[in-house]
Amino acid sequence: MTSPRKGDVHHSLSVLDAVAVLVGVVVGIGIFGFPPLVAQHSATIPIYLGLWVAGGAIMLVGALCYAELGCAYPDSGGEYHFLVKAWGAPVGVLFAWARGTVIQTGAIAAVAFIYGDYAQTLLSLGAYGPALHGASAVAMLTLLNIAGTVGSKRLQLVLTGATITALLIVSVVGLTLSTGAAAVLPDTPWQAPSGSLAASLGMGMVFVLLTYGGWNEAAYLSGELRNPQRNMSQVLLIGAAVITVVYLLVNLAYLRIFGLDGLRATHAVGADLMRLVAGPWSAVLLSLLVCCTALGTINGSIFTGGRMYYALGRDVPALRGLGTWSARGATPVRALWLQGVITLLLILFGALTNGGVQAMVAYTAPVFWLFMFLTASAVVVLRQRDKDRHRPFRVPLYPLTPALFALSCLALCWSSVQYAGVGALLGLAVLLAGLPLLWLERRVPSA
Repeated sequence: MTSPRKGDVHHSLSVLDAVAVLVGVVVGIGIFGFPPLVAQHSATIPIYLGLWVAGGAIMLVGALCYAELGCAYPDSGGEYHFLVKAWGAPVGVLFAWARGTVIQTGAIAAVAFIYGDYAQTLLSLGAYGPALHGASAVAMLTLLNIAGTVGSKRLQLVLTGATITALLIVSVVGLTLSTGAAAVLPDTPWQAPSGSLAASLGMGMVFVLLTYGGWNEAAYLSGELRNPQRNMSQVLLIGAAVITVVYLLVNLAYLRIFGLDGLRATHAVGADLMRLVAGPWSAVLLSLLVCCTALGTINGSIFTGGRMYYALGRDVPALRGLGTWSARGATPVRALWLQGVITLLLILFGALTNGGVQAMVAYTAPVFWLFMFLTASAVVVLRQRDKDRHRPFRVPLYPLTPALFALSCLALCWSSVQYAGVGALLGLAVLLAGLPLLWLERRVPSA
């Protein structure tokens, strides 16, 4: 196997360019939906803030591992490609199944519920309003993507700016205009979640790391970064620091307004903050911005998620129909239809369990962290198996760094299974339902 040639990739990204991309990918809708859920698993304010700092550290270590894999084995398949290289085609195919039926669809459904919570403040649709709003958004954006790639990309450009705008408004208003009144308090005293303290903190960390989600995209920056041996660590350190500081500032604003008890009780935390500090019309404005941010996240996830079904159809003859590509719309139509149906069924499941976002996190978390563990372990496996491979970037403090990240992934997988209950079991059951694919798949050639 030959090393990649320097002339194969155009190294056009500076450190500043790469940091901007990384921050833009990570900072998103989660900061408007997950903080109350983190607060519900935190007994004190120091524990709450500590979880966010720890999440930033785990994000950095994970990004370092992904950066080595991305530099050594650049491929648009991302984790799918890494898993095939390290563990073989069957594991890669099973990951594609899991991503299509659990990880990606569950993530889209979770964001749909966050969108629904904010849309419900603008137009109430009754007890199942968040689910109805979320399902409508998924259905319309799936149809838009089926119609063609051009319309989807144009909408994405329109929605992208709402995220940073909303974050700036919340941070500035919460930290400068607040009198510190905790005005949204629960009717009953907070009770710690059932189960062990470690499991509760672990589940809190799951919500934190969902908010930090997207850091694994750093793997795809390495191939276009100038002098990746020197600059990759700078990009990751600066990017992780910026993201962590931004999230801490927003959370300090939340705590200043609500206090920890009030934060646990709110559902649309950004809108509630603006309503308390600047009145109902400002809450409406922020809700509109957050809805736009959520729609952008849903649209982008639908766009990229359909491509994984396409890869599964390409590699498993029995699912060849999913590999059909529409030349007219430049989009995998059948894959998008299937993804949309699965996502709508998950929204229905979340609505019936009265869990919403929590039900979707429980459904996706164990499977997500299981494959994240396998990806982290791939750093060690490929170092041993492919010693002569050219690695433009090497994770520092090897093998301690990938070992720590792999153990963190295992701990988070266990915590989510132990605490999340029926949703976690359903996600694992769907993963196991994909085992027959291992007998149907043809051998995926190594790259």
